[in-house]
Amino acid sequence: MLLNEIEIVSARKGVVVARLLVLPVHLNSKGTLHGTVSACLTDWAGGLAIASTGLEKTGVSTDIHTTFVSTAKESEWLEIEGRAVRVGGTLAFTTVEIRKTSDGSIVSTGSHTKYVKQ
Repeated sequence: MLLNEIEIVSARKGVVVARLLVLPVHLNSKGTLHGTVSACLTDWAGGLAIASTGLEKTGVSTDIHTTFVSTAKESEWLEIEGRAVRVGGTLAFTTVEIRKTSDGSIVSTGSHTKYVKQ
């Protein structure tokens, strides 16, 4: 439900770009983007970035961080970029940046580490 409307814009080895229109379901009690949405997007985009390197299974999260830089409001478009920084035999490391498409301002940044040993 939270990510039903997300659209993948592009994907290449190690990088996935998506966009999401901020809807009422994404808002907190102040009417701005809920932090849980940014954390969820960090998890989701990190996993897809790993999958884009060719792994069939993207592993289990061992560490996830989200830094909230600003916020977004209903009807604003977000661009989500996930990058696989390193995918090794045991661990994979990703970074995620969420920006407003209107002006490119950063909403949040994140990092995500996953155990990927098959």
